[in-house]
Formats: sequence, structure tokens, C-alpha cells
Amino acid sequence: MIAFRYSLVLVGILAAINASAATEKSIVLASTTSVEASGLLANVLPQFTAKTGITVNVVAQGTGKALDTARRGDADVLLVHDPEAEREFIDEGYGLTVRQVAWNDFIVVGPSSDPARVLGSKDSVAALKAIASARAAFVSRGDRSGTNAAELRLWRAAGRTSETLISEEWYHDIGGGMGQALNAASATNAYTLTDRATWLSFNNKGSLIIVVEGDARLINRYDVIELNPGKHRVARLDAAKVFADWLVSPEGQQAIGAYQVNGQQLFHPSAASPK
Repeated sequence: MIAFRYSLVLVGILAAINASAATEKSIVLASTTSVEASGLLANVLPQFTAKTGITVNVVAQGTGKALDTARRGDADVLLVHDPEAEREFIDEGYGLTVRQVAWNDFIVVGPSSDPARVLGSKDSVAALKAIASARAAFVSRGDRSGTNAAELRLWRAAGRTSETLISEEWYHDIGGGMGQALNAASATNAYTLTDRATWLSFNNKGSLIIVVEGDARLINRYDVIELNPGKHRVARLDAAKVFADWLVSPEGQQAIGAYQVNGQQLFHPSAASPK
């Protein structure tokens, strides 16, 4: 009887150890929607898991919401693209290290009829001024994402604040993701700001075309942020660091750079030479 009880206890201990190990082999990544919607994560994460045995569960949100998810302790690592919000997150003590992983760019898309006459411009701020002057329909994500933050910075440079924009009938704040904003722009023949990766993977373009690109202000940088163990679950942070290190390693960088849609590269690895 004693031996039987001992066996049960041993089985229970081994089960607990195995459960703990399984937990540590699974991490939660809070990421911007563009790396998920573009198909990048679905392409590179299996390569990481095959090498390390660590499963990455993705919570794809706008950058602002992803940072809030990490603040609550509901994520183990971040992949985001809003430098100002990231700096605030680090200053608050939630993040430990920030490393650039890749870059692409933002573009302004709009109807082929181009009512604001901005087609071919490389000056994003001048283009926004022209859109406002023409009172041409513009769709904003309005979701505290990195893309939304970049859009509002450009509008500020164009002399418009978010408060004044919301009062304009031609400005449509939808409070949704990039796919929703592109669908809305396509349905209403409106302009919008999008990251190029999501645009290339978007299939409902309708009459939308790229009207503004090539402005240095449209560079879009993606960073991986490791979390501060003083404020987060320590058990998973070691595995999260393995993931962060892999993203900036030659192998991870090669995987990111190799991902294409319709023969076009969506993300440019930049860990070795940050933009």
C-alpha cells in the first residue's frame, strides 16, 4: 500500500513537472496587426518552433493595445511599431530592451479618380494638406495602432489635430484594424494611410491605388521588446528572450527577409543596421 501511494505521489510530481515544462515552452506574443495580417508570423513562427520547441501564441492588436496587454501582464514579449509609445512603455519600467527587427514603409492609397490630385507625390504632408483642402474622404483607423499614431503625426505636421479632424465630415475615424480601414476606403473611394505589407496582401482593393510613397517620413520600423522581470511573469521570460534573440539572429533575419507575397518582399531585416 505504501509503495502504491508512493507511486501515485511520484506520478503527480512528474505530471506537475511536465505541465510546468509545457507552460515554459509556450509564450504569448502581443504584436501589431500588420505582421499577422500580412502572413509574416504564420510563415516564420513555425521555423522558430521547429528549432526551439517553443510555441508562440499571437495576440494581434494595434500597438497601443498590445502595449496595454503587456502592461497587464498578459503577454511575454512584444513586436510593435510606434517609437513614441514604445519609449513611454520603457520609461514606465515595463520593458527591458528594445531591438529593431525590420522595416518597411507606409503609403497613402486612394481612389484612381484622385479628387485631391496627389498621385505621384513623395511629400506625405503636402498630400494630406491637399486632401483636407479638397475635403476628399479619408479613412483613419482611429485605434491607437502604430499606423494610426504615424497618421496623426503626419496630420499634425500638416497643421491638423485629432480634435479638429474628428469634427470634419470628410474624415472618418472607424476605430478598427488596417483591413477594416482598407475595406472602408475601397467601399467609399476614400484615401487612407496603410503599411505596405498589409496593402500587398489585401485582396479587396477596388479602385484604390498607391498615390503617395517614397517620403522618408513614411519609414515604418518594427521593434521587439523584452519585458522587465520585475513586473512580469518570470517563468516565461527566458523563453521569450530566446524568441527575441532569434528574431534578430541571422537565421531569424533571413526568415523575415525571405517572406514574399506575389513575388514582393514585405519586410526588410534591419537588426544589423537599424533604420
